[in-house]
Amino acid sequence: MHQVVSATTNPAKIQAILRAFEQIFGEGSCHIDAVSVESGVPEQPWGSEETRSGARNRVVNARQARPQADYWVAIEAGIDNDSTFSWVVIESATQRGEARSATLPLPAIILEKVRAGEALGPVMSQYTGINEIGRKEGAIGVFTAGALTRSSVYHQAVILALSPFHNTVYR
Repeated sequence: MHQVVSATTNPAKIQAILRAFEQIFGEGSCHIDAVSVESGVPEQPWGSEETRSGARNRVVNARQARPQADYWVAIEAGIDNDSTFSWVVIESATQRGEARSATLPLPAIILEKVRAGEALGPVMSQYTGINEIGRKEGAIGVFTAGALTRSSVYHQAVILALSPFHNTVYR
């Protein structure tokens, strides 16, 4: 059984990680240990590089917190080009996989508040009345009428970031 450390305690992210690992390695193939670690970037990262840096930092910090794991996984959400997206970084003792998620264009009314310094999650909670929306369906769930959720989009990115770990072409 793979010991996987999630560099977050966010249920939407943990669900995506668990689903992706089970899809690639088989049901019941992993145990997720969630740990809250710092990203080293602002609460609301801007741009692809700052967001990826946050995910990489979380993996480093998760490895320090739980050094005996097989995999360390971080998902960092950010805003770039008026859209929200995330970076997924996965490391084992010998490899790293990274993938960027799909993007969701954000409405001007939301972007205005985020540009003023508020983080997307709290802005979306204010807009929708859904408490801690970032731990649930997220902006993606709201703006796609539930066709996609934060977790479902993260799931795809985790699958992509796992490619180097199970595909011999990468070795």
